Amino acid sequence: MKSKLLALVSITLALTLAALDPAAAQHTDSPAAGTPAASGSTRTDGRILYHNGPVMEGTSAVYFIWYGCWGTVNCGQSGDPYIQAILIDFASNLGSSPYFLINAGYPNAGGRAPNGALIYGGSVGDQYSRGPTLSEADVAAIVADQMKNGGLPLDTAGIYVVLTSADVTVVDGDTQFCVTCCQLHGTGLFLGSTFKYVFVGNPRRCPSSCAAEYAQPSPNDNTAGDAMASWLAYALNATVTNPTGTGWYDRNGLENSEKCEGTFGTTYPVTNHWGEPAWANIHLGYRDYLLQQNWVNGRKGHCAMSYLQ
Repeated sequence: MKSKLLALVSITLALTLAALDPAAAQHTDSPAAGTPAASGSTRTDGRILYHNGPVMEGTSAVYFIWYGCWGTVNCGQSGDPYIQAILIDFASNLGSSPYFLINAGYPNAGGRAPNGALIYGGSVGDQYSRGPTLSEADVAAIVADQMKNGGLPLDTAGIYVVLTSADVTVVDGDTQFCVTCCQLHGTGLFLGSTFKYVFVGNPRRCPSSCAAEYAQPSPNDNTAGDAMASWLAYALNATVTNPTGTGWYDRNGLENSEKCEGTFGTTYPVTNHWGEPAWANIHLGYRDYLLQQNWVNGRKGHCAMSYLQ
């Protein structure tokens, strides 16, 4: 499903108020006053329900497809190799974290649930094989093309992530990157086998829509890269618990990530490598990130950064 950007207004407003009156920001309910944690509103309209479909059990490999222009030559601001480093580090360290283990609370009909494990399976490039404006079918086809040409294996337990440079968009009916979504996930077919895919767009195309939480310096000093890490986590949470659209979602159709869109929980101060102060809410590997929370689906469901919270 797609992020609907419902939290955008509240994120932008909170950051604007903080910039205009830092003292006023310190009277919010945020655990770290004046940070992005003050923004967003948790959707507490009931538990997420199981709809008898599959979840992704066991360990999943995450494969990246860098679509568009990601080199250092003739790409301008469209592609940024530092974004690639941030996201590869992120995918290599997200698995088995207390954050991703939240998804273990979403079992299938047989009681088997995602185990929170995730590994980085490698990446390939694709320079505009389907042009700069994609449909959702194009995103699936980009993945299938890699399987066909041997760039990536067919892994029915894997998740294929199409990450686009800033000059690429997705427009498909009501689905419009930067307008109605910052990411999406779905399924495709290759040689009769179903695979799971994710699209995460580059927020440099629309920073006010898909990177509003990074109006201040970001933890890794790369607004687009840090925002893409947050949307990638968002999409992976939803994919493992609702891979085919028949798994877990609430009475309003909201998946676990969607119920927590725009919320960040308790944050802590960090200094990025340029010496700038920033805010983060999770440390993975040797980096800090600012991720949107995920829904812990207990009797009193809530947004959190850990299954222990």
